[in-house]
Amino acid sequence: MKKLSILFFALILLLAACGGGEKASDSKSDGEVSFDDLFVTIATGGTSGVYYPLGGALATILEDKLGIDASVQATQASVENVNLILSDRAELALITGDTGFQAYEGSGPFEKEGAKEDLRALASFYPNYLQIIATKESGIKSFADLKGKKVAVGAPNSGTELAAQVLLEGHGMSYKDITPDYLSFAEAAEQMKNGIIDAAILSSGIPNSAIMDLETTHGVNFLPIEDDAMKYLTEKYSYLKEATIPAGSYSNKEDVAAISITNALIVSKDLSDDEVYAITKAIFENLDTLKNAHSAAEDIDVNHAPDGLGIPLHPGAEKYFKEEGVLK
Repeated sequence: MKKLSILFFALILLLAACGGGEKASDSKSDGEVSFDDLFVTIATGGTSGVYYPLGGALATILEDKLGIDASVQATQASVENVNLILSDRAELALITGDTGFQAYEGSGPFEKEGAKEDLRALASFYPNYLQIIATKESGIKSFADLKGKKVAVGAPNSGTELAAQVLLEGHGMSYKDITPDYLSFAEAAEQMKNGIIDAAILSSGIPNSAIMDLETTHGVNFLPIEDDAMKYLTEKYSYLKEATIPAGSYSNKEDVAAISITNALIVSKDLSDDEVYAITKAIFENLDTLKNAHSAAEDIDVNHAPDGLGIPLHPGAEKYFKEEGVLK
């Protein structure tokens, strides 16, 4: 009887070991990953911006290609999205590269909270261009000419305003050298039409509708980034890249030296390497879905996916980019 009891107990242990539930997202025997129990929230931005439709396209890819339940959440964009990821209220989020950089090192709007070292990136997506404009009648033709002028620098604590401060720094200037005005793109264009401000700094894709609107009534000068400033800024800040506003993007007859800031897709560090690898692969094998959602996605390129990130790649994404030969 005692032997039977021992055998019965051993049988129970064996059945438990064989039938014990594994995480639904663990690897299958054929090397694929199951996402049966995974739900992904994608933090984006306002419903009228670029992030929101791209988030919808990402959700479509995850659902159609991987069978992942996904939802899109409209937010106040970058800073809120960082906090959503770190508080486990989102698994994927779109942010600007400078926001990620500052969050990771604990500067700017994150200075009081300290460095967010748990942040992980999935990929660099598409660039925003830092565009500095002035009306022709203002006489402003170079960045140095902004000294003593009224300059729109974006809404307070916005990505544009953060970028404006960095641009001034690169040219050996600060808010002490100008009169900053905290205006949206549309407000800045209207104030320039009325002669209330002299110039504006904008961070956006090209062409920008506010600049195009201004050009309908006024001649516009596009101020290039000076060579020394370009070298200083791109060496100091990893999320800044040398760029060009091509001739003909607006009324500009020549290329304009500019700086771009990447928009990044970040991911929860708590997702497994296999999960993030599969998600990364699905996204870059279905870029047409993103491009159909918004023209900004035309600039998404796997060859530049690891570039301009101020935060580390998730190991799962890194594995995919190494397989593609993008990383060594």
